[in-house]
Amino acid sequence: MTSMLVLDGMKVPVETGGTSRRARLTIERDGSLILRAAEDVATSELQAFLASKRDWIYRKLGEKEMLEFEPVTKELVDGEGFLYLGRSHRLQIIRTSNPRVRMERGRLVLPQALRRGGHEQIIAWYQARALAWVRPRLDEWTARLRVEPGSLEVADLGYKWGAATPGGRVRLHWAAMQLRPSLIDYVLAHELAHFREPHHGPAFWLVLGRALPDYEARRAELARVGGKIWLGAGAKEQSTVTQGEAL
Repeated sequence: MTSMLVLDGMKVPVETGGTSRRARLTIERDGSLILRAAEDVATSELQAFLASKRDWIYRKLGEKEMLEFEPVTKELVDGEGFLYLGRSHRLQIIRTSNPRVRMERGRLVLPQALRRGGHEQIIAWYQARALAWVRPRLDEWTARLRVEPGSLEVADLGYKWGAATPGGRVRLHWAAMQLRPSLIDYVLAHELAHFREPHHGPAFWLVLGRALPDYEARRAELARVGGKIWLGAGAKEQSTVTQGEAL
């Protein structure tokens, strides 16, 4: 049997069954919540249990902003596709006196001399492009969110698209440059909103929503396309996060 509870506007299905009075609150891969409990547990007890887990819920929902993906591999062969700003560009390996990875006539060009360490060279190219391309957009979002401008760092952030440090620095995963511009904007706006509200509570989403009204749609799209992004190396995310407690 399934009923419904509400926490801060979030609808939480309640599945009842079994005899254990240990409630189990689960955050699914898509960010949805499910509460499971025995049939004889009162609704008031379940509501109180759910409210007691408010901080845990927001913390774990925030962590779902982390990259969720199946590992994507790239071969250093002519014709391999590499995403840049949401569009796929074919790799072209050529003999050239120009020692740089570059975009040329819609192709991602890798000098033959750099092929041995080609993956690292392409990552370095993404990092350089990010520093040049993102800075003006970061300034725009800084103004929109009314926060102090900070420094920008592009690096391998493991399983996160971005991060904000207490000192005002915004960190962006180099792999984010494979996303469409609107999704990069979402990552930037999300991180800058943390300078106003450090935790993923209702106040945070209110701040982000005022600056980016369609943030929920962009967040959902980011979750969908994350599995198509090349990270150089990666690991599979756990599909659910669960916390249980006796009532």
